Amino acid sequence: MVVPVKRHHLYKILLAMKLTAVLIFTALLNVSAKTYSQNINIHQSNISVEKILKLIKKQSGYNYFYDEAAVAKTSKVNIDVNNVTVEEALNLLFKNQPLTYRIFQQTIVVKAKDEVKAEADVAQKVQGTVTDAKGPLPGVSVRVKGTTIGTVTDINGKYILNDIDGGATLVFTFVGYNSQEVPINNRATVDVQLKESSSALNEVVVIGYGTAKKSDLTGAVTTVKAEQLLDKPVPNLTQALQGKVAGVDVSVNSNAPGAAAKVRIRGIGSINSNLDPLYVVDGVVGVDPNSINPNDVASLEILKDASSTAIYGVRGANGVIMVTTKRGKKGPANISYETNLNVSELYRHVPTLNSKQFVDIYNQAYANGAKFDPNGLVQTPPKALNHANFPLLFDTNNNPIYNTNWEKETYKPVFSQNHQLNIQGGNEKSVYSLSLGYLNQNGLTPTSNFKRYSIKMTMDNDVKDWLKIGGSINVIASRQRLVTDGNGSLNVPRAVSEEVPIVPIKYPDGNWAGNFDIAGLEGAPNPIQIANERYTINNTQQMIGNVYMLFKISKELEFKTDLGYDLRNQKNNFYSSLALQHLSADQGGVANINSNTNYYWQSENYLTWNKKINDHQRFTALAGISFSRDVYERVRAETQNFIDDFYQFNNLGAGSVKSASESDNQPNSPGGYQPGSLNSYYGRISYNIDDKYLFTATGRYDGSSRFSDKNKYSFFPSAGIAWRVSQEDFLKDSKTVSNLKIRTSYGITGNQEIGNYRSLAQLSTSQTVINGASAISLLPGYLGNPDLKWERTKMADAGLELGLFGDRVNFNADFYIKNTSDVLLQTPIPWTAGFTTANVYKNVGSLRNTGIELSLNTINIKSDNFQWSTLLLFASNKNEVTKLNDGNADIFPGPNFLGQNYVIRVGAPLGSFYGMTRLGTYSDSPADIAEAAKHGLKAGDRKYRYNADGSNYYSIIGRSNPKWTGNFNSTMRYKNWDFSFDIRFVQGVNTAANFKHSSEDRQTISNSLTTVLNGWTPTNQNTYISQVRNYKYAQDSHFDTWWVEDGSFIRGQNFVLGYSFPSQSLKKLHMNRLRIYASVQNLFVITKYTGYDPEVDTFNQSYGNNSAFSQNIDFFANPRPRIWNLGVQVGF
Repeated sequence: MVVPVKRHHLYKILLAMKLTAVLIFTALLNVSAKTYSQNINIHQSNISVEKILKLIKKQSGYNYFYDEAAVAKTSKVNIDVNNVTVEEALNLLFKNQPLTYRIFQQTIVVKAKDEVKAEADVAQKVQGTVTDAKGPLPGVSVRVKGTTIGTVTDINGKYILNDIDGGATLVFTFVGYNSQEVPINNRATVDVQLKESSSALNEVVVIGYGTAKKSDLTGAVTTVKAEQLLDKPVPNLTQALQGKVAGVDVSVNSNAPGAAAKVRIRGIGSINSNLDPLYVVDGVVGVDPNSINPNDVASLEILKDASSTAIYGVRGANGVIMVTTKRGKKGPANISYETNLNVSELYRHVPTLNSKQFVDIYNQAYANGAKFDPNGLVQTPPKALNHANFPLLFDTNNNPIYNTNWEKETYKPVFSQNHQLNIQGGNEKSVYSLSLGYLNQNGLTPTSNFKRYSIKMTMDNDVKDWLKIGGSINVIASRQRLVTDGNGSLNVPRAVSEEVPIVPIKYPDGNWAGNFDIAGLEGAPNPIQIANERYTINNTQQMIGNVYMLFKISKELEFKTDLGYDLRNQKNNFYSSLALQHLSADQGGVANINSNTNYYWQSENYLTWNKKINDHQRFTALAGISFSRDVYERVRAETQNFIDDFYQFNNLGAGSVKSASESDNQPNSPGGYQPGSLNSYYGRISYNIDDKYLFTATGRYDGSSRFSDKNKYSFFPSAGIAWRVSQEDFLKDSKTVSNLKIRTSYGITGNQEIGNYRSLAQLSTSQTVINGASAISLLPGYLGNPDLKWERTKMADAGLELGLFGDRVNFNADFYIKNTSDVLLQTPIPWTAGFTTANVYKNVGSLRNTGIELSLNTINIKSDNFQWSTLLLFASNKNEVTKLNDGNADIFPGPNFLGQNYVIRVGAPLGSFYGMTRLGTYSDSPADIAEAAKHGLKAGDRKYRYNADGSNYYSIIGRSNPKWTGNFNSTMRYKNWDFSFDIRFVQGVNTAANFKHSSEDRQTISNSLTTVLNGWTPTNQNTYISQVRNYKYAQDSHFDTWWVEDGSFIRGQNFVLGYSFPSQSLKKLHMNRLRIYASVQNLFVITKYTGYDPEVDTFNQSYGNNSAFSQNIDFFANPRPRIWNLGVQVGF
């Protein structure tokens, strides 16, 4: 293509684009095994320059790029050379020609000599040349800061900008180079030399008890920065982590305001022990991450393999998440403020019968009663549903007056808000930060709410050249109004499904209405009444922080001592009104107060030696000692039988019946005072040879008060090696491969999270009557197990890190094998043993997790006005029970809902659903009638698979943990606009819709799902839903394959559109940043699951209480909302 140099600017842009394309192409060629020849042989006479260039390309493998107009002006040449270099051939070719050349990455760029740019129609204001250390740089973006005015450099690295303010600033950007901002200062010529950017490999990441360059790591560590973490408004840190890291599975199981998410790193490695990763916040170990304001976080480091986590020994088996919060910065104070306002709405529906359908099914169920009554008696309702019996509910034509859609009346849109103020500043000696946060989150469930107030301060001060002192204090106060308690009890979500539509919320006289107004019905009061009159107020005050001193003994040697603390007080106030039928009316109202206090402190003391042996070798050695202690105290009191609802929990003395008062109601513990201690010694050495060969060895010796003397101490070692192939001579200068590292590690970690004193036999207290007087007695409480020992996890990891084109493409892959032995489990003992607690902890078996993690991060387009990047994550984990005690016999850990829901079986994964297989329903064919009779059933009853002896057949019918998960994130920026979206994939998993028992199998006592309209009838026999009938004769429900549904899903997790105002327009307002954005969470979910959401857990929802056996069991969960958000970010 001919592109004259003296034509319109559009042609210049096209020329630069062409050059950029050629350079990218040649860079790709650079990684091949092709050798570029330096021996040129040409014997030609009276031939054109263009043909000679083609011959040079053919012999050398070099590409060429030239200005056709300039080459067209050349004369033909005679050339006769043997075994000369490319440069020698070109010098001879262009002798006495109006051309010159430059070789750029195996590309020959030919141009006219002394080329002079013509003046544009508008007078030139600023021009210049952009170079690097090797010469001119074509294709560099040159932009006037704060505007959309800009251009790109031509093949000579030159640029021209017209009508530019002499006081403006130019911004120079080019892929693989550091951006530069240069003030014009009224100059006509501004020349710039760009420097190649240092790779992200030089980024410093936080590891246990120190930091390291990313390039020096031998373990699997992933960093998440604040801007990635906070791309959507969330109430806590665990929810913010969802979809950010391969191999980190985050499940948002409860949608109550302020509820935590469940985090699993590389599968499930235990049964009864705590499965949460260890959180380390600014060095303080074991902090509840959900108490932290996520806006205070600067970065997260996720430590996944044993090489990284073994430094935390007994607490590192489930992975470690290092949380670094924002601290001060040198320079003038920087003030930032962010607010977001959002509206949550219900976007998925679980339809129930309307009034007409309910009355029809109700009457039909009683009409079918005679068929299922063993005596064949005709069944009639206690009171017919008509005007005569219920004049407030039916009109004179016996039609329902009300048609209440309880889902619509209960789950209405709600408003929430979040505000955050940050101040950071300092000087050369001292830096400081202050942050204030306020969150007010309302839930879809009426009256549910979560408020959090936070204040955080940090200070770091170089007192002397050899001494640095600093610390932080973070104070958090929160108040949660929780209105959905229990799992499937008569709570709000269950009432939404079971409350009949023929009753209103309130009658005209203001009295509450409910199922209890109709004879024969049962169930909770209506959901609006429950939400207003039955609730828990969780008040929490927490203070987290640390104080440290860093002694710089020499240039190589440092000693740090750090005192950390986590003080937490929680008071839970519960009240249930004396007006709530079937809940607390019989007790005259119930109020209780639970108050617990946790005190934790730690002392970390460690020495760090950074030694450079010579120009090729260096190492870092660490040695330390740790002491920590935690104390838990708890008191509880409860009373019943109030005269009215005025006092509630504010005056327990107003209740006439004292139903509970104890210092601690946990029979496995020695009372309301539970101290625990951990003493540890640890060390690490990292060795680096030529930045190519990396070695790390770690060891920790832990002693825990949770085990008996015989098993109190244990050692946890690890080792890792890595080879930075990209630093080898044969790859070091590659323009395509910017990073290639191969690493592997092996190590052992432990798990002690079973509570205190499980190894000791314990007594419990009780009351008895002796000689007619009340007396305190002591009873055997807990058997104890002196042989109890640590769970031990042995993990091997192999990883690959690949960066291409100046790290525009980053690919990471990890494969791991994780074997856990001596798994801790609560095993039952006979009640006849006489202990008040009929179980004891034992080490019962072994588990294995194997998996693969992949991540691909690409910068697809990066130009002056448009940038586009993507992140693709994939993780697959296979879990397997490899050994159980007592001959590998099955273990049924619960929960037990109409039969066992889970089984622990050798060869099967943890989280295996266990139940019956539903085949459909029995037809009225003679064969089916005869078969049904064998089991005491009839046509229209559910049909199950049975054993040969006629007993119920049970098997594994699903899995609660996915086979694989994935995430796709894309971010685009055009000028001042930005748009991003995040789509999550969870596949190969089941969700148990246990709510079908109450909402599908129980007619005549409450409302039902609309699925019962597809129940068995003489004309509809091909169905899985039994014939409706009086509940008195209902067929027994079983946990089965009809309940266990496909729980796979694709979720449109987050979509964000933002606009940043140009900086020049903000100067008068003394702002350096103003961005507005709108976002939506849970825009869509694609799933076959029939409940509100396939990601659910109605049994364990709180941090630190996440059983391996409750995930994806849905017995009336709070629905997940779609959230529309509007936010503003301001910087001063």
